[in-house]
Amino acid sequence: MNATLTHYLCIGCPLGCRLEVEDDGNDIVQVRGHQCKRGENFAKEEHKDPRRMVTTTVAIRGGELPRLPVKTAAPIPKNRMQDLADELHKVVVTAPINLGDVILANPLDIGTDVVAARDIAAV
Repeated sequence: MNATLTHYLCIGCPLGCRLEVEDDGNDIVQVRGHQCKRGENFAKEEHKDPRRMVTTTVAIRGGELPRLPVKTAAPIPKNRMQDLADELHKVVVTAPINLGDVILANPLDIGTDVVAARDIAAV
């Protein structure tokens, strides 16, 4: 069976290692190029199940600012990011909002909540 090579740029630490993952079609055979354990773990996760944090804003009524910064409480599958962004585009909350307030509980069954990333007082 032929092995395939996939290249990644590690974002696990400031070194930015250029990683190479060798895959036999079913399993990862080897990870090369990492200078720390985080790099090896990043390569394996990125190859099998890439995930990202989502940070954006939603509309807010009656607040001192027109938009509320929000983020996912944990990384979500990378292929669901656009779906979540589309869902968040429809959201309008009302001030006051506190840092950490749940804005959407487990939207789209992604496995985590979307929370407020700052306080916004009512005006």
